Amino acid sequence: MREGLAALNPRLLGRDLAGALAGGGSRDGLPVRLSNRTYAGTRNVAVRELGFDQPLLWVVVALLSWGLVMVYSASIALPDNPRFANYAHTHFVLRHAISMVIGVIAAMVAFQFPLRSWEKMAPWLFAVALVLLALVLLPFIGRGVNGARRWISLGIMNFQPSELAKLAVLLYAADYMVRKMDVKQRFFQAVAPMAVAVGVVGMLLLAEPDMGAFMVIVVIAMGILFLGGVNARMFFLMAMVVVGAFALMVMTSEFRRQRVFAYLDPWSMEHALGKGYQLSHSLIAFGRGEIFGVGLGGSVEKLNWLPEAHTDFLLAVLGEEFGLVGVVVLIGLFLWLTRRIMHIGRQAIALDQVFAGLVAQGVGLWMGFQAFINIGVNLGALPTKGLTLPLMSYGGSAILLNLVAIAIVLRVDYENRQMMKGGRS
Repeated sequence: MREGLAALNPRLLGRDLAGALAGGGSRDGLPVRLSNRTYAGTRNVAVRELGFDQPLLWVVVALLSWGLVMVYSASIALPDNPRFANYAHTHFVLRHAISMVIGVIAAMVAFQFPLRSWEKMAPWLFAVALVLLALVLLPFIGRGVNGARRWISLGIMNFQPSELAKLAVLLYAADYMVRKMDVKQRFFQAVAPMAVAVGVVGMLLLAEPDMGAFMVIVVIAMGILFLGGVNARMFFLMAMVVVGAFALMVMTSEFRRQRVFAYLDPWSMEHALGKGYQLSHSLIAFGRGEIFGVGLGGSVEKLNWLPEAHTDFLLAVLGEEFGLVGVVVLIGLFLWLTRRIMHIGRQAIALDQVFAGLVAQGVGLWMGFQAFINIGVNLGALPTKGLTLPLMSYGGSAILLNLVAIAIVLRVDYENRQMMKGGRS
């Protein structure tokens, strides 16, 4: 019987669960359920098999390291601009490195909390995020840059509450779906309270304004509702309403309308030196990179031609210096990262850890969607939005919260392995 299950498992459960079911053991662990099948014969796992997903960790380390190199390359010429004349050439890379160190420490702390603790903290974290989103709008607290008020100065770094809001909404939505499991097929009963919560966050974000962060939060919340089992037909109706709402925001805002027109024709005389300037120079950077790039440090567009080269348009500098090969490798890393995180989430749900599974899948949606938007914007496939490339672009609070989110996913994987061993999460 055990040998038969082990033979079937590679197709049904993947290598991780199959490995847990293969071989003998003196003690049965908790049953593993997947669809209509129940597998109860788990074995004791050797100590070396415990821990967490090391390939996932190393891919994150690779993205962080590559991002650090690219931030240095993209920002080294910024002091030549009168706006940054008082900064050293290493100013941005040093701040980015400090943010990474703080993020790693925060991630290590976050990993120590079991998922049941995150579940209890979810409503309180959501409340803290709402308070900070309101405080950042106050002139004597929030710091304005280029007409947007999104940052709170903390001395060593500028904290962006919208980044905390992404994690807070993710945890709150997962906790909400666990609490609403008995009414998830009753659409309005299940969705209306969550829609109100996201709507409040959205109003605060649009007041900054930060439509890009709002889009990411909406995708995270809707994705968790869908993965949690909300009625599919009504879900797609809600999705159409959300798309209509975003279209209405664009049509009623002159600034956003100009961005869309510039995206459609960035080379026109009207847009090339205006709203289409960033996009046109981003495309020039990719064109110069061709197949193999001009070499690390050889970018011309970063020499104060391409605005925000170290943040929103870091990929353009990477494309110029590493070419098509570098861009394809980067896209491949993000695809693998997203798929791996989603797999960990599915594995947790198969082990009846619904909150943990939804949290992991929410992080996968967050990383995957934000990377998709940033890559699309840099390549001219999507209208310009102020979204950074996860784990890579310059930005202290973004790196901090990205690493905390990854640490929570690694904790989910750690608890999955504990349960497959037969222990408690």
